[in-house]
Amino acid sequence: MKHVSTNRTTGNNGCKFLRSLLSLKWIVAVCCLLTFSLVQGMAAPEKPNIIIIFTDDMGYADVGCYGGTFTPTPNIDQLAKEGTRFTQFYVASPICSPSRAGLLTGMYPARWKIRTFLQSRQGNRAAGQADFLDPKAPSMVRTLKEAGYATAHIGKWHLGGGRDVTDAPPFSAYGYDEHVSTYESPAPDPALTATNWIWSANDDVKRWDRSAYFVDKTLDFLKRKKDQPCFVNFWPDDVHTPWVPEGAAPQAGRKKHESRREFELVLTEYDRQVGRLMEGLKKLGLDKNTIVIFTSDNGPGPDFAGNPRSLGMRGQKGSLYEGGIRVPFIVRWPGKTPVNRVNDTSLFNAVDLFPSLCKIAGAPLPKNTKLDGEDVSQIFFGKNISRKHPMFWEFNRNKNRNEPANRNHSPQIAIRDGRWKFLVNEDGSGAELYDLKADPNETQNLVKKNQTMTARLTDAALEWKRAMP
Repeated sequence: MKHVSTNRTTGNNGCKFLRSLLSLKWIVAVCCLLTFSLVQGMAAPEKPNIIIIFTDDMGYADVGCYGGTFTPTPNIDQLAKEGTRFTQFYVASPICSPSRAGLLTGMYPARWKIRTFLQSRQGNRAAGQADFLDPKAPSMVRTLKEAGYATAHIGKWHLGGGRDVTDAPPFSAYGYDEHVSTYESPAPDPALTATNWIWSANDDVKRWDRSAYFVDKTLDFLKRKKDQPCFVNFWPDDVHTPWVPEGAAPQAGRKKHESRREFELVLTEYDRQVGRLMEGLKKLGLDKNTIVIFTSDNGPGPDFAGNPRSLGMRGQKGSLYEGGIRVPFIVRWPGKTPVNRVNDTSLFNAVDLFPSLCKIAGAPLPKNTKLDGEDVSQIFFGKNISRKHPMFWEFNRNKNRNEPANRNHSPQIAIRDGRWKFLVNEDGSGAELYDLKADPNETQNLVKKNQTMTARLTDAALEWKRAMP
């Protein structure tokens, strides 16, 4: 009896031990599952929407928060209050087409034979450039699309199409799901192109209503694609001339609609539309997880006496001096980008946006492709960065333009290396050296005073130019 009793006791203890062991296994399994879920959550956060507002021909000081004194710009200024304003941002070119190519490809536009604004085939040949951006080029948009983004181009394109260039690749070749664009594109919106030209008094959407039209199209796209992250290139053609305020009778011809008063009225309306865009994001419940970047494709054209649109910096659109390539750059990303902050030290370029935004979005960069852009994504989180390599530019003025020489016309190549800015012509002539920390308006040429720096930067600039196609 004792023997039987002992066996039963041992059996009961064994069952209890087995039940405890199974319970422990369940606890371990549940903990592992929770840990895995937490790790997955940290590794794959919700992808942010991204909107790049690439204003057309906006000067460094057109808006109030950059020192502008033309007309109040409360909505653009509010972006700066709700985010970070950068003062050392540069575009890839002082004119539209190559600047846009640099942003899209993450590479210097000369690598893809785009050196000035795209136009007729004859004009492109005269400028030594292609008729459109090669669809084989890397594309930030295509890369984000492959990472799960819905993509749209809304606004001005000017990377192929228009005039007699009828074989430009479609928007889909660069990774866009949808598009709404102007005359200088492979598929102009009929509401914007009553005639075979950039704008017309007969357009269904009048010149002064274009930005509003683009805002409406952007918000409609975001509303329809709320179930996935979205990328939008919002590229309006304000504040490019002609400046045609609401109700004005459009006048044809060069130098029409270029008065300061007309500019101020157009800028006021453009600022209002930026406010409508932001209000629309809030109504859609998207503003909290959307990166909004506000910038410009190049410096102002035209500027006024004394370069007030460039805050007195030398140069404007079409110039490699500061006024032609340094532009506003504001980032608003609630909870990530510091609010009401100015970053005066981080030096970066539009070609850097490709690797930086893809890093934030978790989008792998194209394989076997070396971008000129660098990952500066830390600036979006309030960090200062030091770019590893100098920045380069080239701009060969279209030989057909025959514009008279003036102090805004720069040499053909430029390099920015830390505090130093160097400019030189392709043949090595016309060298200019500036210490931008001491002389941001490029007034004191230091070539003769600093021959060692001049020699080093001459070699670097010309070597870079020789490496271009």
